[in-house]
Amino acid sequence: MAGPEGVLAEARVKAEGGHSRWLLPAAEALLGGLDLAVGALDVFAVTIGPGSFTGLRVGLGSIQGLGIATGRPCVGLSTLDVMALSAAGSAGTIVALVDAFRGEVYSGVYDSAGVLRGERRVSTLAAALEGLPPGAAFVGDAAVASRGVISESVEGAVFPDGGRFLAGDLALAALRQATAGRTVAPAELRPLYLRDAGIRVPRKP
Repeated sequence: MAGPEGVLAEARVKAEGGHSRWLLPAAEALLGGLDLAVGALDVFAVTIGPGSFTGLRVGLGSIQGLGIATGRPCVGLSTLDVMALSAAGSAGTIVALVDAFRGEVYSGVYDSAGVLRGERRVSTLAAALEGLPPGAAFVGDAAVASRGVISESVEGAVFPDGGRFLAGDLALAALRQATAGRTVAPAELRPLYLRDAGIRVPRKP
């Protein structure tokens, strides 16, 4: 949660089970700690992906429900974009990398201010590293897991310090979007999928 003075509060939960079991209780506890009602909030924000299909559905559904119930607008931002914004100023080129499983990564290449260059995509790590300039900064779980490979592939690669939690950075980025009037109605939020769901249609016997 953020306001003009910066991040006001952030809930970090380590628990078994899916997001659906603890997301709203954690938000309720956070608001209670600040002595605020949900109706006192001006805008709701959520990362729209890329990410797991279930996780995105839970996050989007929860924020849409809160937005509809309170009549407040929403901001949806790419997970990769929020990561890049958290590392703004760390290098002339910032690369956000998220594990996409199946031997692939979700990636986005950004300028020093965290503004996207080109398109977000899903590919092998090797393909994501092609053509990157020396001294690029890397953020995201795939960057941490593949730090050795990245350092060997990109001369002078840097890895800015950053937490695994994006709520605070998302709140600040969403506040800037809302201040600029870039919000949407809850029903207009859409997930950002960079590849199709890994679902197989069962064969008929």
